[in-house]
Amino acid sequence: MVQLSWWMARVLMVAMWATTVPALGEQPADTVGPEEHRKGEIGGPTPEAQRRPPDWHYGGFVDLGYSLDFNFPQNHLFRNRSTTPRVNELDLNMAGIYVKKDATEQSRWGMELMGQAGQDARNFGFGTNLPHVDGSDVLHDFGRANVSYLAPIGNGLTFQAGLFNSFIGYESLYSKDNFNYTRSWIADYSPYLMFGANAQYQFNERWSGVFFIINEYFHLQNSNSLPSYGVQVAYKPSSAWTLKETIYYGPDQSNTSLEFWRLFSDSIAEWKVNDDVTLVGEYQVGTQEMAIPGNPRFFYMGAAFPMRWHISGPWSVALRPEVYWDPNGFHTGAQQLVRAVTTTAEYKLPYRWTNMITRLEYRYDESTGPGGGFFKSGEIAPGVNGLTAAQHMLIFALIWTLDSP
Repeated sequence: MVQLSWWMARVLMVAMWATTVPALGEQPADTVGPEEHRKGEIGGPTPEAQRRPPDWHYGGFVDLGYSLDFNFPQNHLFRNRSTTPRVNELDLNMAGIYVKKDATEQSRWGMELMGQAGQDARNFGFGTNLPHVDGSDVLHDFGRANVSYLAPIGNGLTFQAGLFNSFIGYESLYSKDNFNYTRSWIADYSPYLMFGANAQYQFNERWSGVFFIINEYFHLQNSNSLPSYGVQVAYKPSSAWTLKETIYYGPDQSNTSLEFWRLFSDSIAEWKVNDDVTLVGEYQVGTQEMAIPGNPRFFYMGAAFPMRWHISGPWSVALRPEVYWDPNGFHTGAQQLVRAVTTTAEYKLPYRWTNMITRLEYRYDESTGPGGGFFKSGEIAPGVNGLTAAQHMLIFALIWTLDSP
């Protein structure tokens, strides 16, 4: 079996080569300073070049958070979660630095490379009780590592290979890109990133499609050596509405017989009511027959409804009710039905290329089921924390970002 870490090394080398070596016959970039390039001067850039945004972008961010859990668990853990997993302590939940180049008609090769670290980078990308890829303790520090090519076919067919953003889910691994600070349950149990290759095509102003081949549902797990497959169709009936449907199909068990493949659906509807209000509905459902005695079929499903209102100036508020049903403990490791609601107030202070984002969030989670619940203060046995059906949390967050134009 070819190990993921070996492929990652090759992707990084290709990315460095493809984006730093000039194309055959390409002239070196003009090094004249901005004072010499005034409009109308001989040798200055054309109006089209002046209007075109730069191909290269870079930036970084730092995300600090404190989650006050009123259950005060002694182990400081948000049970069954891979993001914002620590409570009652100040944590660096995520920090990252990136560089990327757009694939355009003028320069068809693109790339992305991003390094990351923090609590949110430690445990994402793994399935429950499934083996990890070799080197996963290093590979989870990559948020992107891919190359892309915009082929001159029709309206432009984009190929991408390596580690790229997931086509499943509405919310990002990075809090700075979401309405709320903490992620929904369906976000934490669907892939934030994918490793493999994809092809993207914009048919017209309304329709677009994606086909992808990836190593597994979670890119850092290693159940077998067969690839998984998926498609996404997006439709924009108007400028305000976006509808997406993504289907995943692949083997995520050591037994790769077709009868044991996972079938998963992710449906998203986004309505931008106006420039200040966005409403989203997302529904996920997955199933697979298990390669264990009796071959039971496991199901899981969930829904989330993120909403955001930009009040005025630097102020915004967000609301996200949600539900997650895991009757077999397939993802969460416990048979449970989780209901949650999250409210967030945000103050954003932009300055040139930077943003300082302050968030105050209240979150309530309730779990029912024989294995459900959240950690609480006190132990029921040495080293074993007790459980309670619900938890109230108050989260304080400070996020600083820098993004070049």
